[in-house]
Amino acid sequence: MQNKPYFCPNCRSNRIKFSVISSYSQYFLKDAVTGEIREFGDQRPIEDSEPTIQCLVCNFAGNELRFVKQAEREPRTVTPTNPTYM
Repeated sequence: MQNKPYFCPNCRSNRIKFSVISSYSQYFLKDAVTGEIREFGDQRPIEDSEPTIQCLVCNFAGNELRFVKQAEREPRTVTPTNPTYM
């Protein structure tokens, strides 16, 4: 994953709450007549060329580059604050 800001291209309100979606492959054998599962294999991760990111506000999921590019199009600027208390 890139160390760059994200911005949801769907809801356009989320910049902080995301999850990474991972995929796994697991083989299994079934009985041809009854459909009963006879054997399960080990889970193996499927390597993606680019991670799939999900917005935890609107549940939109897409490739990481969409979130990065949206953040580049609408950057958040840091504004310094000088609080004065009286």
